[in-house]
Amino acid sequence: MLLLDAEAVRAVYPMTTAIPVMAEAMRKFSGGLVTQPLRTILRPEADPAVFASMPCHVGGDGDAGYGLKAIMLKLDNAAKGLPVHVGVVVVFDADTGAPAAVIDCAELTAIRTAAVSAVATDALARPDAGDLAVLGAGVQARSHLQAMDAVRDLRRVRVWNRTAARARKLRDWAATWLDVPVEVVDSVPDALAGADLVCTTTSTKDPVVPGEALAGGAHVNAVGASLRDARELHSDAVARCAVFVDSRESAAAESGDLLVPLEEGLTGDGHVRAELGEVLLGRHPGRTGRDEITLYKSLGLAAQDIASGFAVARLAADAGVGTVVPMGAERLVAP
Repeated sequence: MLLLDAEAVRAVYPMTTAIPVMAEAMRKFSGGLVTQPLRTILRPEADPAVFASMPCHVGGDGDAGYGLKAIMLKLDNAAKGLPVHVGVVVVFDADTGAPAAVIDCAELTAIRTAAVSAVATDALARPDAGDLAVLGAGVQARSHLQAMDAVRDLRRVRVWNRTAARARKLRDWAATWLDVPVEVVDSVPDALAGADLVCTTTSTKDPVVPGEALAGGAHVNAVGASLRDARELHSDAVARCAVFVDSRESAAAESGDLLVPLEEGLTGDGHVRAELGEVLLGRHPGRTGRDEITLYKSLGLAAQDIASGFAVARLAADAGVGTVVPMGAERLVAP
C-alpha cells in the first residue's frame, strides 16, 4: 500500500495534469460509467465539524476502479493555519481488492476542485475572458488562481476577502509566479466590476454575490458553498445565470445556492441547463450567447476524487514517490 502526503500529491499532480483527468471523470459521470450514492454527511448537534463519507466506482478505461473519500470539514482550522478540509482518499487494487493507496485528502481536494472549475471555464467561458475576480483567499482561492491561469490568458486579477491581510498574502504569493499583478479590493462589487471570470471560494454561509454586480457575459465558478444551508450567491444572481452543475442529483439535494432561489420562485425546475459532463460529451451546447452569464455550481463528486486518486497513485508509483507499506500477500488469503 502506498501512503501519499500533501507534498507527494503536489509533486505528481500539477494543475495541468489534473485538468484532463477531471475532464474525463466528468465525461464518465454524465456518460453513465460512475456508480456513486449521495454522500453520507454526519453533523452532530454537539460538534460544529462535518464528516462526509463518499464511496464510488469509476468505470471505463484509464484512472478507474473502486475508492472511498472520508473527509472532515473543520472551519476553525483556518485560524490555525491548517486546511479546513482534512481526510483521506483510498483507492483499491482491481485484482485483489486490497487498499492500493491512501492519499492526503486536503491537497487532492484543492487540486481536483480547481481543475474541474478549469474544465468548466474552458467549456463555458468566452474564449477571450481574462478579467478574473476571486472571492476568498484560502486554499481554494490559490488553486483556482492556478487553474484559471491554465485555461485563459489572464489580463487582470482582483481579490476580495473579509480579512484583507489574507488577501494580501494571496497577492504576495501570486507575485512569485503570476505575470499579472493581483489587486486587493475592499468590496465584492469592486472585485466583480467588469470581471468576465469569477471564482467564489469563500467559507460563508450567507450570500455575498448580488445579481446586479455580475457583468454581462461573465462565467462564474461557485465552489465555496457545498451544503444545503450554505450560499455564496444571492438568489437574483442565480436567476440571472445559465446554470450548469457537476451532478443534477447532488444539486437538487444539496445546493443551497440553487435550492433557495427555487423555493423563492425566482427560478424553475428547468433552470439547471445541464451537467458539465453533458456539455463535454456534446449533448448540450453550453454557452448560447456572448452576453449570457454562465454559472458552474460545484458541489464536488466522489468520482473526481477517485479518478484523481488512481491518477496520483499511478504517477507516484512511476516516480518512486511516497511511502510503501507492505501488505503481505498472505493477509489476502482466507484461512
